[in-house]
Amino acid sequence: MLDGIKLERAGIPAVSIVTDQFVETGREMAASHGVPEYEFLVTPHPIANLTEAELDAAADQLTGEVAAFLLGNGG
Repeated sequence: MLDGIKLERAGIPAVSIVTDQFVETGREMAASHGVPEYEFLVTPHPIANLTEAELDAAADQLTGEVAAFLLGNGG
């Protein structure tokens, strides 16, 4: 989350992604860094126990949302 905020502040488009268990934490982190309106994507939790193929599939599912955010159509 913080990396995304810092990149955006530097003028570099970024998309932060958190798992659904950490949505509130993401909101709190954004607020604590002065951007309570910061938008981010959410993916199902957990991801740590996914196989490489499962993780690739999860990433593939987010591709359209990531592109929409980067093109200014997200959120």
